[in-house]
Amino acid sequence: MTYCTQDDIEKQIPEQTLVDLTDDDGVDAVDEDIVARAIADADEEIDSFVSVAYSLPLASTPGLVRRMSVDLAIGNLYAHRPHLEIPETLKDRIKATRQALDKLALGKIKLDVPDPASAVSAVDIDFNDRIFTRDKMDGF
Repeated sequence: MTYCTQDDIEKQIPEQTLVDLTDDDGVDAVDEDIVARAIADADEEIDSFVSVAYSLPLASTPGLVRRMSVDLAIGNLYAHRPHLEIPETLKDRIKATRQALDKLALGKIKLDVPDPASAVSAVDIDFNDRIFTRDKMDGF
């Protein structure tokens, strides 16, 4: 499961910027494969922090995680085109996202997902299912 979509990214940056960041073939169109790779890399980075405190995969994507994925994916797209200058506001958001990920791993930020520590596991044991009984041991 991905934490964000190309549509989420398109809501944050102009379509022409997305074309400029991904169009390796010069066809003046967004390369969806490059966007998907940027999202996958962002999600992998997020998972490395989330997995410290939560079981993966998450049952649902909290809004905070979606926003983090969008910011990191856009940063990855700019890394794909190092000659294009990343806006300062985006640099600041990416820095804040990484700081939030650190806090998440340290338990200082909680996600709106079920807490794995609160999950109760039960084991069904029937003590009448003995393997050895007095009758079964008579031959030994």
